[in-house]
Amino acid sequence: MQRDVSSRIVLDVTEPADLIFAVAAADQYAPTQESFTASLDGESIDWHVVSDAHGTRLHRVASGTGRLTVDYVAHIDGSGTTPVATEQDLLVYTRPSRYAESDALAPTAAGEFAGIADPAELLASVSSWVGTRLRYVAGSSLPTDGATRTLLARQGVCRDYAHLCVALLRALGVPARMAAVYAPGLSPMDFHAVAEAWIGDAWRAVDATTLAPRSSLVRIATGRDAGDTAFLTVASGRADLVELTVSATADVLPDDDITQPVTIS
Repeated sequence: MQRDVSSRIVLDVTEPADLIFAVAAADQYAPTQESFTASLDGESIDWHVVSDAHGTRLHRVASGTGRLTVDYVAHIDGSGTTPVATEQDLLVYTRPSRYAESDALAPTAAGEFAGIADPAELLASVSSWVGTRLRYVAGSSLPTDGATRTLLARQGVCRDYAHLCVALLRALGVPARMAAVYAPGLSPMDFHAVAEAWIGDAWRAVDATTLAPRSSLVRIATGRDAGDTAFLTVASGRADLVELTVSATADVLPDDDITQPVTIS
């Protein structure tokens, strides 16, 4: 499969800022073409890459005041390497986190999914349950909303669906995490978020929105929840979002059966 991904982020920087962008394809891929550029009022500025244990490539930019434009483009031909899990990962991803309150949702998980022993059936059941209980409504949630508030509101966007899936799976003893991705086939196009669960010996993608085929996804960032996977973090200073444009295409868009396990690669 050939995939082309790109993003443009335009910011008004009103105070000198330390900015971290998570827009590049993770290092499990080997893009045949790739570029990242940053310019302030039309002039190129420096940046450097910080990598984490899961292959997320963070581009860090020290920006002065003005109009900052960041562009990323990549062409990926074929699949990337298959992500693995360490023992530490499996411990970390069974614990509650800021946006995935698995401890609070443990009674709900136990009541809704009791008796499901087959791992593949469990993933499909959680995905279907979340997908049928939430409505996808753009702008319906706050950046501070976690899985519990999402379930009470019964609506959200992709990150909210992913947080609820992650929280329920962790409550059932299944290591689960969140991945930010480029998603060919997504409409309207944007950065996308899905859950991943460790089943057997692989991370399996869970996307309760069913808005894009999981086998076409391109991983960007991986972590406990949205706190680890945001496309932009303003570490200091101030920057206001002016424009966000995302594109992701694939030469093939396969059907997606949620009952079948899929690994992001």
